[in-house]
Amino acid sequence: MEYKKFLERLEKELVVTLGCTEPMAIAFAAALAKKHVKGEIITSVRVLASANVLKNAMAVAIPGAQGCGVDLAAALGVIAGDFAKGLEVLEGLTPRDVENAKTMIEQGKVMVGIADTSKKLYVEVIVKTPQSYARVVVADEHTQVVLVEVDGNLLINRLSADESGASETGDSGRSEDSFITIDSIWEFVQRAQISDLTIIKKAIELNTSVGLEGLLNAYGLEVGKTIKNSVGKGMLSDDLITHAMALTAGASDARMSGCTMPVMSNSGSGNQGISATLPVVAAGEKLQVSREQLIRAVTLSNLIAIYIKLKIGRLSALCGATASGTGASCGIAYLLGGGKAEIRSAIQNMQGNTTGMFCDGAKAGCALKLSTCTSAAVQSAIMAVEGKTIQATDGIIESTAEQTIENLGRLANDASYEVDRVILDIMVQKKVG
Repeated sequence: MEYKKFLERLEKELVVTLGCTEPMAIAFAAALAKKHVKGEIITSVRVLASANVLKNAMAVAIPGAQGCGVDLAAALGVIAGDFAKGLEVLEGLTPRDVENAKTMIEQGKVMVGIADTSKKLYVEVIVKTPQSYARVVVADEHTQVVLVEVDGNLLINRLSADESGASETGDSGRSEDSFITIDSIWEFVQRAQISDLTIIKKAIELNTSVGLEGLLNAYGLEVGKTIKNSVGKGMLSDDLITHAMALTAGASDARMSGCTMPVMSNSGSGNQGISATLPVVAAGEKLQVSREQLIRAVTLSNLIAIYIKLKIGRLSALCGATASGTGASCGIAYLLGGGKAEIRSAIQNMQGNTTGMFCDGAKAGCALKLSTCTSAAVQSAIMAVEGKTIQATDGIIESTAEQTIENLGRLANDASYEVDRVILDIMVQKKVG
């Protein structure tokens, strides 16, 4: 039974996405509202979103749009979005679509505000025409529709039930997730049929393609490309850690700067999907492992990332790359010959290193954070395989990796609200240009 549950969880959490998932969630909600509203002439589009969503949608490029912003994501969703495509809602944008969306914004038809909600992932879009209005709410997951209201009639209403609970934080208390433990992940990785891991093979294919694209062409800060070029100049060595940093950062460079190639996400984040997959792929290339070993290692990495995200929540004040980077460290330790004990040590080493890296919104600079977490992932894996583990007396580290991750969840959830509030305030108050 657990075997099937793991396969289902991988299919649920590993989702193809085009562009950053927060603006895509906004575009998705807007596209769905547009479908339900009567009339073709849009008079207004109002977006209310949680602080976590706003900070991740403000500065990240939208693929094919040559621009960014919550208002642009919403306008594009209304004008050209296909909600049936999920997180690929804006696939196939044309220059005319972008021009029409920007005109809508210039005409003052798109309004954005902060939602009054305890939820970390919350998007509400109201689209109006002279004859009608439609209101759509997405919450807790990027394409999870909890409310559809059209001209006063509720077509879907799961919002009140959702709001009666706590905000979307760690989900580890849910009984349906109790089967996911470090032990059960390890057992699944050992006995999984490679033929059942099609989603992992696709993650490797998609994310590697984007990584190579980022290394080949100029995107964003060109973090990955700069690392690669520095090897050629003799400033960096062509070793495992540098190769992993370059490939992973290159993918983030491309994705966060408007590349129209899709990636495989993990737990609602494309960057998490990238950083749970590509450091392991890069390590596999350097170590010349078999295809089967690589698939199992990438599976391990993604499942550990999912396990940690269940504790800290889909959106958090902590950078998600610290969770996916921890997964990558486990995958690399596996490729280095590590067993379950070394996997736990890799987790401990990562949490003693990268914990505390804040998420200050999705942007081109995320590639730097991914390269940092990738470097730490390789270092932590090597130390773990060498039998070196951070002590339980240090910081948030406990005697077991499971307890340490519980502490991480506490840190993410109990301290998250105020950190997010301050970060969003700083971002909104900035005068740029």
